[in-house]
Amino acid sequence: MTSAMTSDTHREQNLRSRWHATTAAAGADPDRDPAPYADRLLTAWAEPQRKYHTTAHLADVLARIEVLAEDEAAPDEAAPDTAPADRAAVELAAWFHDAVYRPDRSENEERSAALAERALPELGIDGDRTAEVARLVRLTITHDPAPGDANGELLCDADLGVLAGTAEEYAAYAAAVRAEYGFVPDEAFRTGRAAVLRQLLELPRLFRTAYGAAHWEAPARANLAAELADLGEPSA
Repeated sequence: MTSAMTSDTHREQNLRSRWHATTAAAGADPDRDPAPYADRLLTAWAEPQRKYHTTAHLADVLARIEVLAEDEAAPDEAAPDTAPADRAAVELAAWFHDAVYRPDRSENEERSAALAERALPELGIDGDRTAEVARLVRLTITHDPAPGDANGELLCDADLGVLAGTAEEYAAYAAAVRAEYGFVPDEAFRTGRAAVLRQLLELPRLFRTAYGAAHWEAPARANLAAELADLGEPSA
């Protein structure tokens, strides 16, 4: 218990530091204190109904953004004119993308985007970047960025990267998702979850970034297929 509490405290401290750095990079007014906004967001991410969409998920998404952004920064001779992602906007979108989360409701992303649209101007972040953050949050409804949408590709790949974990990591993820939907009877959950897994497996690509395609696509598909089999459902 003590070890878990220490880990949670360390994660929260790291997230607060990152929030301050990200808002500064995004052009926040230096006279506005970003700390109260971090307080409110972290409180939301720690709500009791969350089992997967927790501060651990937020930290993981931010860590994957860092991996993907560093890979993106490497010279690409095949696409030298590709515009880089706006990392500050993507990281802000990560903070807000599940800020509102109720597993029994369907408007979470819209309400999360609206929250960003209210909070970011209060911090002095300009309208264009605020609009981009809100767009990215809404994009996580489908995780289907348009070709060339560098910001969307970065956020969506970071969010879906959990699918490419080890077998043990993926099992923990799947168990946490089931726990969030504990109010749903087993048969109904199995049917709904199987539909989601098939939809993902039918996508031509789960990951749009070069790094995601190279490192995460194959293990993610293997994990999805294995979960579908565990549910006793055919893959097609």
